Amino acid sequence: MKKTILLATALFSTFSFANVDTVKSNLQKNHPDLKIEKIQPTEMKGIYSGVMGGQIVYLNDDAQHLIAGTMVRLSDQKNLTKDLVIKQNTVDWNKLNLNDAVKIVKGNGKHKLAIFSDPNCPYCKNLEDELKNLNNVTIYTFIVPFKPQSVEPSKKVYCEKNPAQAWTDLIAKGIQPTTKKVCENPIDRNFAVAKEIGVTGTPSIIFENGLKVVGAYPTDKIEEIFKEFGL
Repeated sequence: MKKTILLATALFSTFSFANVDTVKSNLQKNHPDLKIEKIQPTEMKGIYSGVMGGQIVYLNDDAQHLIAGTMVRLSDQKNLTKDLVIKQNTVDWNKLNLNDAVKIVKGNGKHKLAIFSDPNCPYCKNLEDELKNLNNVTIYTFIVPFKPQSVEPSKKVYCEKNPAQAWTDLIAKGIQPTTKKVCENPIDRNFAVAKEIGVTGTPSIIFENGLKVVGAYPTDKIEEIFKEFGL
């Protein structure tokens, strides 16, 4: 019996991977310019999910049809696409060295956010305005100066007596740090961890459960995520 189960499991695995390989092969043959990653089977027979341009899409075995939308399991009304989005955009919070971030605590600091931000990124400035409206939150800002003009002021933030205030003044008001000191800073390490967890632009937000979202999310959307995941 055990051998039968093991054989069946092996055959199922081979069959599953063979199907995925077939889809990939058909996609390459029929539409070589179409870049779809992370192709995998779904609960719906003959339909596979993939990621195209950061969006969840679905395609069939012959890779001739593509659907962009939501897949719902009717038995319990579960949104399977939402689960995929979360899974595809989750990182390991423990990979973040919080000591390298500028830390700001509001209220009891219960909710935790990690923000990857550039002081000259306009969308980062918009996000900063939204973050001001949050209560009881701890915000860890990892400064990643993608823009060349952001490098020097970003480094100087860490040399100020109060880095949190220096960062707030820089990102919100454009006030440059005035320190003349030269000090050790984590900018290179921030870039390294950003690369490791797939942060390629700013602003990027990481919630304590590892969910990663990109853009200047409004306050109410951030609070909805806190509530939905019990964060």
